[in-house]
Amino acid sequence: MEQTLVIIKPDGVQRGLIGPTITRLERRGLRLVALKLMQISKELASRHYAIHQGKPFYEPLLEYVTSGPVAVMVWEAPNAISIVRKTLGATRPAEAEPGTIRGDFGLEVGRNIVHGSDGPESAAFEIDLFFEKDELVNWQRSLDRWIFE
Repeated sequence: MEQTLVIIKPDGVQRGLIGPTITRLERRGLRLVALKLMQISKELASRHYAIHQGKPFYEPLLEYVTSGPVAVMVWEAPNAISIVRKTLGATRPAEAEPGTIRGDFGLEVGRNIVHGSDGPESAAFEIDLFFEKDELVNWQRSLDRWIFE
């Protein structure tokens, strides 16, 4: 079972999109294993976005992601990373397909509602940044047999 991190960024929280985002991921069949509402510190944001350090958008990104509360989640399923990324849509909302979270709710890349891990290594790194091991709940839904082969 693959796990991935999803963050509903400050614009998504302010716009009341926590529920619709969770609903879309649940309806896809993904299983939620961790969830918290938090304020990201600048130190945590800089660790999370370290790969972008030195790029022109780095400082504005840190300012934005620390500007308000975020909802941080871990989702799991076979192929969770690719399924979540398709559900979120392209990073640039103008390029995101209708029916995706960014395609339906976003207009600009700097306010694109959500973050999703882009691969297994980044997912493991990001999950460890935001959650202690004992915060991840290992559970089975009664309907998992109707979703997972």
